[in-house]
Amino acid sequence: MAGMERIPEDLYKRILACMPIPCVDIVIFHDGKALLVKRVEEPFKGEWWLPGGRILKGESLEDAARRKAKEETGLDVEIMKKIGSYETLHERGSLGTKGAHTVNIAFLARPGKAEIRLDSHHSSHRWIGHIEDSLNSYVKDVLRDSGVFRP
Repeated sequence: MAGMERIPEDLYKRILACMPIPCVDIVIFHDGKALLVKRVEEPFKGEWWLPGGRILKGESLEDAARRKAKEETGLDVEIMKKIGSYETLHERGSLGTKGAHTVNIAFLARPGKAEIRLDSHHSSHRWIGHIEDSLNSYVKDVLRDSGVFRP
C-alpha cells in the first residue's frame, strides 16, 4: 500500500520529541497463556512487555498488529478482537530522546503454528498463565481488559 514506509531515524527522533506515537500492542494467547517479550531498548528497557509497536502511515490497525507480531515474534496471528485504547508515558524515550508518549490500541490474537523468533528489540520471551504482580501496570491493565485470565 502506498505510504507504508518507515520514517528516517533523524526525522523520527524529532517527531518523538514533540508528538505522541500511535502504536498497537498484541496479547498473543495460546493454550491458556499469554506471550510476553523482554525489551532491550527504551522506553521500558528490561521490562516484560506485549509485542507491538508503531503504526505505519496507510496501514490499518489490524494490519499493523499482524505485522508487529510477525516482526517481533515470528508468529503469524489471527486477530480475535480489539481490547481497547491506552497510553503510556515514560521519562526515557527511544533513540536517546527525552520522554516517550504512545497512544496504544491493543488487540487479542491467537498464533498459527510457528516457532518464536524474536527480533533484535527483545532478549527473551515467556508464556504466562496469570497476571503477575511484578508486571508494568500498563501490561497488567491490557491483560486484565483482554479477559483471557479469570480473576
